[in-house]
Amino acid sequence: MKTETPAWTTPEEIRRQLQRHWDSGALLAERLPPSDASGEAALFPLALRLRRPTARDITERFGEVAAWVRQLRDGSRDALGHGYAIEFRRQGNRVQGSNELPAALTLPSAEDALRLLRRQRDAERFDALADEILARQPRLANWLRRQPLKVLEHEDSWPRLLAVLDHFQRHPRPGCYLRQLAIPGVDTKFIEARRGLLATLLDEVLPASAIEAEASGVRGFNQRFGLRSPSPLVRLRLLDPALHVQGLSDLSLPAEQFATFRPAVERVFITENQTNGLAFPEVPRSLVVFGLGYGLEHLVRTPWLQEVEVHYWGDIDTHGFGILDRLRATLPDAHSLLMDRQTLLAHRRLWGEEPPDKRLGYTPTRLTDAELELFFALLHNAWAERLRLEQERIDFDWLRHGLPGACRAPE
Repeated sequence: MKTETPAWTTPEEIRRQLQRHWDSGALLAERLPPSDASGEAALFPLALRLRRPTARDITERFGEVAAWVRQLRDGSRDALGHGYAIEFRRQGNRVQGSNELPAALTLPSAEDALRLLRRQRDAERFDALADEILARQPRLANWLRRQPLKVLEHEDSWPRLLAVLDHFQRHPRPGCYLRQLAIPGVDTKFIEARRGLLATLLDEVLPASAIEAEASGVRGFNQRFGLRSPSPLVRLRLLDPALHVQGLSDLSLPAEQFATFRPAVERVFITENQTNGLAFPEVPRSLVVFGLGYGLEHLVRTPWLQEVEVHYWGDIDTHGFGILDRLRATLPDAHSLLMDRQTLLAHRRLWGEEPPDKRLGYTPTRLTDAELELFFALLHNAWAERLRLEQERIDFDWLRHGLPGACRAPE
């Protein structure tokens, strides 16, 4: 019968315990000057977990217990001159008599831990980097305590990272493109590749007045710290040949130019599907906006859209009605296009499923009675589970005949 290996603490297990303190950053944070506001107790001396033999083990496996004691002692500071200290206590046993056995393990200092983990050189590198960082940016002291391993992770980048922080402190919210920042030795790609890290650092060193708190994440970096962003494009097609601009019908405009672009149209159709926008039929005095990478919520803030008739063509599912509901928060008179029960039932063979993560989790408040009735039918799976009819599946002739009567182009 195979004897089970005892689970008593070994020198290797002690190193694993210490490795967790390294991985958490605690061993490096311990090296920083103490913070009056931290309120944290010193890590060292550090009590280590000790799993030791039971009285039964001593009775039945005394040879293994003696070998374990020797192994533990050989890896201790008594044998090596550094590392963990063992506290022995005399323990009596009715069979084996009285013996000195390990009762507790303690690591006296951070240096002992670093030597056991062979991390002395890493700690020295950290010390040098921390001194340089705090000499130039003392406000990063708390961040260093929270993220000491990132100091080492970005070792080669710190001269340029500090240059970026210095620049933003001298020129808060610079109002230029990232490409236009004049920081010696720092190029655009360096900042773009480290926006997440730089955002956390800038949050520490800049005053609140230089940070737009509502903007967050990598995508919000420019807005958060006052940099210009490339203007998103709004793509549109002029559906009336009489309104073409020097023969051009398909245009892409920067968002701010679209806001001032006021063609002589009476109607605007909005569809998020690019193919639908490209194939949309000609309609007098109308245009269609599509491929909304710009975002519907931003688009509808265009002032002149309040002066025209707006039609939104979305998917027939709960998510599509949610978008329509949000659109009407800004354009309350907007109409829905082909988002009705008749269109849905006429395309039964083309039904699909709405992704679970897209299902609307609230009841829209700006739908018409007919729209709201259809929304609840979809929500409660009246015809099929998570029913969805995508815009691009709708028959093109159905679209042509479904346009408002006054809008139809001659056939």
